[in-house]
Amino acid sequence: MLEKLLKSKKCFKLVLGAGNEDTKSIEKLMKVYYEAGCRFFDLCMDENVAQKAKEICPDAILCFSYGIKDDPHTVKAQINPSKCTGCLNCEETCIQNAIKNGCIDEQKCLGCQKCVSACHNKAIQTYSKTKNLKEILPKILPYKPQCIELHAISDNDTEVENNWNYISENYNGIISLCVDRSIIGDKGVIKRIKKLIEKRKPYTTIIQADGNPMSGGKDDWQTTLQSVAMAEIIQKNNLPVYLLLSGGTNSKTKELANLCNIDLNGISIGSYARKIVKPYIEQENFLENKELFNQAVKIAKELINSTYV
Repeated sequence: MLEKLLKSKKCFKLVLGAGNEDTKSIEKLMKVYYEAGCRFFDLCMDENVAQKAKEICPDAILCFSYGIKDDPHTVKAQINPSKCTGCLNCEETCIQNAIKNGCIDEQKCLGCQKCVSACHNKAIQTYSKTKNLKEILPKILPYKPQCIELHAISDNDTEVENNWNYISENYNGIISLCVDRSIIGDKGVIKRIKKLIEKRKPYTTIIQADGNPMSGGKDDWQTTLQSVAMAEIIQKNNLPVYLLLSGGTNSKTKELANLCNIDLNGISIGSYARKIVKPYIEQENFLENKELFNQAVKIAKELINSTYV
């Protein structure tokens, strides 16, 4: 099913957050985007999340993401009470509603670090929260994922390769590699991809070209520019992989990719996709209110359709 979707080149993947363990928000988002036509969902590699996702959309294509240490997608924020003045800038900035009364809900925090930038007193720090892949992957496999994704934005080649090899040896489906060039540069990205896919069959790998992780809050050309630029670098090397765009993706991404002659298989959208339906899903009794639900679905459908242009 996933292979067919990728080959259609109309693959829309909703990114629910590699660090998002909040099953309540996941349920609302999945139901809205599934109704709008999305069938491909990217989720945190967590057993509770996997169980909930399977209950919500039994026939959906599920991808579970694992981030290595210090990858941006493994970051969590924490507040130092001794430095906090209670200004609430962080609470107002948090797009996940993860901050309340000077405390951060780790399950909701995605590590976007917007709260860090908003704090004038430097009271917020970040840390990397990782799980043991060898412990968590066997717990995820019974939920029959059609894709496992490795977030490998790091200069630690050994850790990247060890985790990639473990997934390859213990999972027979399509594997996705999420990479950007912020740390290892253009040549480093291509070198890493070539090394990791050399033993895999052609087109059993997705390369998710991450322009600027978790930056898709705006719907403009500038925000999505880096995702398209990252995709162009990968495309020039004619690799036997499927290509998805992510990191700052929005409703402008497909149009810009077309202008740049990028032959992509699909688009992964997270921050922007969540943002545009947030005013609806946060309202009380959202799932029981058909009018609110249908309004959110309409907006979600417009975004999905924009990726088919």
